[in-house]
Amino acid sequence: MTVIVNLIKRNLKLFFRDRASVFFSFLAVFIIIGLYVLFLGNMMVEGFGDVLGDDARFIVDSWIMAGILSVVSITTTLGAFGIMVDDKTKNILKDFLSAPFKRSQLAAGYVISSFIIGVIMSIAALIIAEIYIVINGGSLLGFVPLLKLLGVMLLSVFAGTSMVFLIVNFFRSSNAFSVASSIIGTLIGFLTGIYIPIGQFPSAVQTVIKSFPISHAASLFRQIMMEAPMSKAFANAPAGAITDFERTMGVTFFFGDKGLSPLINILVLIATGVVFLVLAIISMSVKKRQ
Repeated sequence: MTVIVNLIKRNLKLFFRDRASVFFSFLAVFIIIGLYVLFLGNMMVEGFGDVLGDDARFIVDSWIMAGILSVVSITTTLGAFGIMVDDKTKNILKDFLSAPFKRSQLAAGYVISSFIIGVIMSIAALIIAEIYIVINGGSLLGFVPLLKLLGVMLLSVFAGTSMVFLIVNFFRSSNAFSVASSIIGTLIGFLTGIYIPIGQFPSAVQTVIKSFPISHAASLFRQIMMEAPMSKAFANAPAGAITDFERTMGVTFFFGDKGLSPLINILVLIATGVVFLVLAIISMSVKKRQ
């Protein structure tokens, strides 16, 4: 246990000491916020102004910030696992394996430190999101919604960590990892339905987005963060209007006329975390025998 704790401390120090790693792991978030502030935000507020009235800005801000929280669970853990790739590239991993360390201890050190980094950065993103929402006339989350949000955040980071851990197992050079990180950072906004609301995509693309596990975290984040402003904006609206809006914006995922419950979203995240973690462990075991 002491070995794992020391490895976790070492990885955390390496990550947060490297300001470039911290910045680039947050780069996708900065890009999304920049696009939203400069272009997407006003367009969406104007587009929904007739439907949402004075609450349009609060709802749209909550929608985009909820999506950003889901993105962070992938991009920051991806940046954290860059330490593992660097250790492979510089043969530091071989030095560790020649020491009295078990491969499982090394893996645990990388996974747990990446999870911790993902949670820390997600909390930082949440603080930024809440400040942005309040500055634009919205209100802070209540205590209970905040607890729910933190719970979903832990599940989202767990799923993201497991997915990235499996992917990183196949990289042995920093250059290849950097290229892959850039591609993932570009695609993640589309896969979580941030740049364009999911309802505006063709049905085939919608199915792809709904099949991406972290998009279920985005759905849960939206349900929590948009609950207060939506209850006010749709207070006198028919139930069909709320359903159509939730379907279009990806607040709730629908398959046909059946909307997924939050429990299904949660189970998807848990199953994703467990399955990908097991696959990553199997992958490491196979490479060990080779």
